[in-house]
Amino acid sequence: MSMVLGDALSLLLFRLHSGRLLGINLLKVQEIIPCPPLTKLPSRHPHVRGVATLRGSALTVIDLARAIGEQGVSDSRDGCLIVTELSRSRQGLHVQSVERIVQCYTRDVRPPPAGSGGKAFITGVTQIDGKIVQILDIEKVLHELAPAIVEDLDEQLLSESERSLLRGRRVLVVDDSHVALHQTMITLRKLELDCQMVRSAASALALLLAEHAAGRPIEVLVSDIEMPEMDGYDLVRTIRKHPDIGQTYVLLHTSLDSTMNTEKAQAVGANDVLTKFSTIDLSKALVRAFESLN
Repeated sequence: MSMVLGDALSLLLFRLHSGRLLGINLLKVQEIIPCPPLTKLPSRHPHVRGVATLRGSALTVIDLARAIGEQGVSDSRDGCLIVTELSRSRQGLHVQSVERIVQCYTRDVRPPPAGSGGKAFITGVTQIDGKIVQILDIEKVLHELAPAIVEDLDEQLLSESERSLLRGRRVLVVDDSHVALHQTMITLRKLELDCQMVRSAASALALLLAEHAAGRPIEVLVSDIEMPEMDGYDLVRTIRKHPDIGQTYVLLHTSLDSTMNTEKAQAVGANDVLTKFSTIDLSKALVRAFESLN
C-alpha cells in the first residue's frame, strides 16, 4: 500500500497564540514540556525568549510565533515547549498548545502555495480531517536565527588525490529547503564538482533521465529525505527500478539524526546516509561515493 500512497509521515499538530494550526515532523521532536523558568540573555536575538536548563544542559528557547512573523506573547509561563533535535543541535520552540499526533502520507503533502514568498516558514501543506495544516520549515526558522556557518574546507582535510578524484565529476542535489541547497552547493563548488540542483524529487527524476538520454549521466545524487509529494525514500525506490538510471549512487542527506533513518535508507537501496550539515562529513561521503564508482 505504501508504494501507492508514499511514505507515512507522523505530524505533531500545535497552535500558536494567534490560533494558527501548524504541524512538525514527529521525528524532529524529542519531547514536549511545560515552559520552565528562563534566563534572559542581554545580547539575545529578538526571537529568542531566553535559555532554559533541561537535565543539566542549556536549551535555547525560541518564540516561534515571532520567529515566523506573528505577534509573540509576553508571558512565557503561558504555553509549552516543543523540544526539537535536528542538524546536530537541540532547541525549544515556545508555542501556545500541542494538540495531537496525526498520520498522513508524503504524497498528500503539497508544496507551499506559489507566492507565499521567502519569508513563509512552511515546507508543505496538507489536510487533516478537513482542516488545512501548514508544516513548519524548522530548518529555515533556525537558519534565520543563526545563519549556519559553512565551515571552510581546510586544504589539509582532503588529499590532493581525493580532490582530483572529485574535480569535474557530475553531482545532482535535490532538497526542498533553500537553506540546505545553498549550504550543500557552497561545499560542492569548493570541491570543484560539476553540480546541478533541483527542489523536488520529480524534478530530480526528470533531470537524471534527461542527462542519461543526452549521454551525460549524473554519477551521484545527493537527496534530502523529507520532501513534499515524493520523499527521498520513494525517490530511491523509483530510481532503483529504472533500467537507465538504476545504478546511480544515492547519498541521502537528512536533518534527522537516527539509526532508523540509516536502516530505512539501506532498505530502499540508498548507498549512504548522512546527517546535515557538516562540510567535512559531506566531502568525505563524496570521496567514498566516487571511490566506489571507480
